[in-house]
Amino acid sequence: MEQKRSGFTGKLGFVLAAAGSAVGLGNIWRFPYLAAKYGGGMFLLVYIILAVTFGFALMVAEIAIGRKTQLSAISAFSKLNKKFSFLGYVASIVPVIILPYYSVIGGWVTKYLAAFCSGQTAQAAQDDYFGNFISSTGEPILYFAIFLGLTALVVLFGVEKGIEKVSKFMMPVLVVLSVGIAIYSACLPGALDGVVYYIKPDFSKFSITTVVAAMGQLFYSMSLAMGIMITYGSYMKKDVSIESSTRQISLFDTGIAFFAGLMIIPAVFSFSGGDESALGQGPGLMFVTLPKVFNSMAGGNIIGAVFFLLVLLAALTSSISLMETIVSIFIDKFKIKRIPACLAVLAVSVALGLVSTLGYGIWSEVKIIGMQFLDFFDFISNSVIMPIVALITCIVVGYVIKPKAIIEEVETGNVKFKAKKLFVVMIKYIAPICILVILASSVLGAFGVISI
Repeated sequence: MEQKRSGFTGKLGFVLAAAGSAVGLGNIWRFPYLAAKYGGGMFLLVYIILAVTFGFALMVAEIAIGRKTQLSAISAFSKLNKKFSFLGYVASIVPVIILPYYSVIGGWVTKYLAAFCSGQTAQAAQDDYFGNFISSTGEPILYFAIFLGLTALVVLFGVEKGIEKVSKFMMPVLVVLSVGIAIYSACLPGALDGVVYYIKPDFSKFSITTVVAAMGQLFYSMSLAMGIMITYGSYMKKDVSIESSTRQISLFDTGIAFFAGLMIIPAVFSFSGGDESALGQGPGLMFVTLPKVFNSMAGGNIIGAVFFLLVLLAALTSSISLMETIVSIFIDKFKIKRIPACLAVLAVSVALGLVSTLGYGIWSEVKIIGMQFLDFFDFISNSVIMPIVALITCIVVGYVIKPKAIIEEVETGNVKFKAKKLFVVMIKYIAPICILVILASSVLGAFGVISI
């Protein structure tokens, strides 16, 4: 018996839920350290240009495919063209790989929130606090389980009762908190130099690696090429505008990323005495540097707790969308109900997540192509599989079903597709070239052939 497909109640529910998927650790943890590393304002400018062209075209295509087929990624491509049914399976592997290790990082955020809420600000500011925590066994597993359990609980309630309601609450809270902390950070003594570094493009710092890093971040941040936007599109009502919804999702995503950089980079300048080398801490920029910043502030305990609550909310909105995508695949493919599908996904995620968390602890000596398990899962999903999925999606849309099929879906109900020409040029010509550059650069960089 065919089950009635869940759906969002309207445009607001869809936009906030899809924006909740896009806004996550990619914006608040990953974006600031990449912006710091690749020239601040230069990286920001390149990212914004790519978001409104490259990212826009791919997101429109994915949402339209989902709404047109009313299916999750694993079945949608088969319905479009049976020769490309394999693409749904490849795309579906991405969230299966990402959800477990993403939940491990979500567990780290949960741990820091607990530390600040329990008054352990001074301890969290110690140089070895983060390293000691992730290299232990019990605590990282406990916090990973808490984060994954919260995610599963929301997904169990379905689209309207779970994802839509939580996103309608979380997204406005995220915006208010991020703007407030960004303003506070920008007003710190000595932070103005950091604001200038972050906002003003320095064209002497432009390079191909800046473009590659920005494009890679776009995939990670905007939930592209992993089946999520196809799944969410399948829940979208026909009277909701795909074009305007995509623009609003992109605005949310880029806005939160912008304010995340404004929270972190000026604060680092302030508390390092303007030393730009302090920006080069990579992934540890948030977990290692910011606790020191909060510990130096009056009321830093409260500010730190609010900040990590913000990060936790952002991480949850993305993990919810990752799990919902996998659950939707199970429901569509095996014709099972939501609860058993959720439990099956939970079991797989626990198993793979334990591998990632123990990779920094008792299995830290075991590496794949020089990477620990979590880093390898991140590399294979974000830098290899996602660009491949995006490239083949462009080929399918541009040359197999043709852009006209997507344009017709976007224009359902006599809605005018204002960026029609941009969409066609991007999806047929520019996006495939950009994706090939990302893929080649990422793989060559991983094996040390070039420096990325």
